[in-house]
Amino acid sequence: MNTKISKVRDILYDKNLDGVLIYKPENRRYFSGFTGTTGFIIITKTEAKFITDFRYIQQANEQCKGYDIVENTRYEPLVNVIKNLHIKALGVEEEFFTYGHTLDLQEHLADLELVPLKGALTKIRSIKCQEELKYIERAASIADEAFQYILDFLKPGTVEADIALELEFFMRRHGAAGASFSFIVASGIRSSLPHGVASNKVLEKGDFVTLDYGCIYNGYCSDMTRTVVIGEANDRQKEIYEVVLKAQKTALQQVKPGITGKELDEIARNVIKEKGYGDYFGHGLGHGVGLEIHELPHVNTMGDVPMKPGMVITIEPGIYIPGFGGVRIEDLVVVTDDGYHVLSKTSKELLEIKI
Repeated sequence: MNTKISKVRDILYDKNLDGVLIYKPENRRYFSGFTGTTGFIIITKTEAKFITDFRYIQQANEQCKGYDIVENTRYEPLVNVIKNLHIKALGVEEEFFTYGHTLDLQEHLADLELVPLKGALTKIRSIKCQEELKYIERAASIADEAFQYILDFLKPGTVEADIALELEFFMRRHGAAGASFSFIVASGIRSSLPHGVASNKVLEKGDFVTLDYGCIYNGYCSDMTRTVVIGEANDRQKEIYEVVLKAQKTALQQVKPGITGKELDEIARNVIKEKGYGDYFGHGLGHGVGLEIHELPHVNTMGDVPMKPGMVITIEPGIYIPGFGGVRIEDLVVVTDDGYHVLSKTSKELLEIKI
């Protein structure tokens, strides 16, 4: 018995549904094991169907354990499957299921009721099993290795975009499938941009350089941020860095089952506020990480769900001062039975790059 199918069936009973349609790629992969790009899942209380086109039939038969494989030609077989299974109330991923999907189904199935699942599938995904944690840990270790590699490129005259490329090339050469998001390489006054994607700016002596990057390993993401200084840091840079580091460590030390993302956010935010920089920390403390780079649980002011063992989150406070620069320090963290385990092993102490 596929235990993940059983978890979907729990949703069926809880929401009084006849079936659930799964289409979002990350959910599709999680619940079926399918790594292709096209396919639908239909799960009822007694049936589990995986619907895909001719290109992926063999792959689906190999990967989708516990599913009956149905060949699809556009929507017609999907409609037929829903009809044949006598589904009247169908749960759908409202954050991914488009208006076009709705029209297509209701054109053929006038009596079908589409019921939003309200994130029930992604809630299941928020708690990782040991196999998933192994993949995330490897993605994090590749990122750690990449940081040591990239240090030789952090010098005056190097272009931000070239640093991002070198990071990605290194991680791909060491087993990553690709980048988990568009890397942030922000130097000098650009480091005050929380999402300062790598540009054509060159690094200069005295710059803060924020490196926020990660990779994908076997479908799972990593995410890490470190901020360094090119040359010797001045007193203001040191002060800001130490405030962010204290906020990061203070929140990190409170990660444990039962605490909410909102509470962790407040802990870090209070440290920064007490030092007079509250107006310069404008984003949430972190986010969940898994098959997606941003997923549940929330680690911000909306994070009212208690942490549970197996959740993977980031802790990433920052201070961003327009016209001067900014600092962010981010670790990837697993919630454990009695606290936390940090996956990001790179040192967080202020690194001054010799030039």
